[in-house]
This record gives sequence, C-alpha cells and structure tokens, in this order.
Amino acid sequence: MGLLIPGFDYRRVPVADGVSLNAAVAGSGSPLVLLHGFPQTHLMWRHVAADLAADHTVICPDLRGYGASDKPAADARADADADADADADADADSAAYSKRTMAADIVALARALGHDRFALAGHDRGALVAFRAGLDHPAAITHLACLDVLPTLDMWDVMRGTTAAVGFHLYLMAQPPGLPERMIAACSDDFFGHFLDLWAGDPGAIPVEVRTAYLDACRAAVPSIVADYRASAGVDVDHDRADRDAGRRLTMPLTVLQQDWGAALGYDAAEVWRAWADDLEHRTVGYGHFMAEEAPADIAKALRALLSR
Repeated sequence: MGLLIPGFDYRRVPVADGVSLNAAVAGSGSPLVLLHGFPQTHLMWRHVAADLAADHTVICPDLRGYGASDKPAADARADADADADADADADADSAAYSKRTMAADIVALARALGHDRFALAGHDRGALVAFRAGLDHPAAITHLACLDVLPTLDMWDVMRGTTAAVGFHLYLMAQPPGLPERMIAACSDDFFGHFLDLWAGDPGAIPVEVRTAYLDACRAAVPSIVADYRASAGVDVDHDRADRDAGRRLTMPLTVLQQDWGAALGYDAAEVWRAWADDLEHRTVGYGHFMAEEAPADIAKALRALLSR
C-alpha cells in the first residue's frame, strides 16, 4: 500500500458494484471526510488529518480511480462513440467518473462506516466531488469546505483566451479516449511532476518520499485520471448547468479557501461562489495550491471554524 498516515487504520470499503475505496480512519467525535486533489492521494491530508483526529472521526479516502482505490473502466459513452444522441443521454448519469457517481461513493463510504451525516472537505478534484455531494445529498452533508477550485461550470466559463493556457491539462484530458492516455502514459512522471512543481508555493512541503508516492500512484492510474477529467468537460457540466437552471444551492455552511487566480483570469471568485451558497465564508489565501501540505495548521484551524458554525 506504500506510505500511510501514522496512527490511522486502513480499510477497504465497498461503495458500489465492483468498487471499493481505500480509506484511512482515526479519531472519535463528529465525522469529517477529507477528499484529496490532483495529482495526489489521501496522503495530502496527513498533517491536517492527524490534527483534526484529536477531536473528530477523520476519514481520508482515495477517490475512485486514484491511489489504492478501485479504478473501474469508464462507461460506454467515454470508451466508444455513441450510436445515437438518445444513447449518449442515457449513458450520462452512469458515467463511471462523473462527480455525481464519485460523490455517491463518498456518501456510501460514510454510511458504511456508520455515519449518515458528516462534514466534508475537498481539495481540487476532491472539492468538485464535495461540491456535487453537497448539491445531491444535502441531508447527509452538515458542513462543506472547498479548497482552491471553482465549480466545474464556472471553471469552464472563466477559462478563455490566452489565460486558458494555465489549464492546458483540462483541454488535453477532455479529448476523446486514446490520444490523451497514450501521451500522458509515455511521460507520466514528467506530466504529473510538472504540476507538483508548478503549483507548489513551498516545494519542501512535499518531501521526496511523498512525491514519489504520488507519482507512483498516478503512473498506475492514467486511464482513470483522464476519465475523471473528461467527465468534467461533459457530464459534470451538464449536471451543474441543470442545477443552476433549477436554482439549486448549497444550504449547509460552506468555507472556500482559494489562491487569487481571479485577478489574473478576470473574475471575482467570491461572487462566483455566492451564486451557489446560502452560508458562505470565502477567503483568499497566500499559500500555493497544495495548501493542506503547505499550511496545515491554518487549514485545520479553518476547518474547525467551519465545524463550529
């Protein structure tokens, strides 16, 4: 299994047909689930999780398709051309890596561990899963935190012109199956390592052994990681747009911590999030993207403040 979070018990928990998640669990008290981002695993929470386990039950899973969790094949819509529009529509909700499916995994994981209601925090890709869980399962999510991300629909809205170059990987992995997987697999350590280097405000926050664990995990998961991103250029946008059109909002207390990308890309991040949330605390931070590793004490403090709301 590789590196572990010290003091945490590890479990494989079935969450869907043929899919089990690897999860680290420790502590006691009100439950909090922490979801990792790209290109990482649950290890990104190692410092924050150990801190919060002093007074909470902390659950750190690898998302489906990542780390030591199962990596189901993408559905027919992602793996082959649909024969008809009706078939494509029928496949949409069953996409193996839609954030709707991945959010359902997390709710099933928490329930399997005895928690019908729980707080949920996510970073990057995990924040998109957390966002979807908040919209799809409001009765289950007591508090929500999203770190350094915009909702999928809004992300695509602000990515335009030459500034979109910062998100080249989003466009690469949105392409039809085949080419992106082959290109990334041919130089996976260079590809995933590029983001670990580029996005880190403090490179020392990701020590060599953790970086190696991330690269090893990503190298073994190229098809599923690409499928996750491809879903965000398709079915995830459809789900977000349907919710926006229907006026669905996040009703639980929400904390959002973000770098100031809005200044460069020309949008107001807090305004974007206010359109989705009734009870929002939005804060711009000075850390790099990997904030749970770069400033774990601050992130733990922010999550405790969220849980007190």
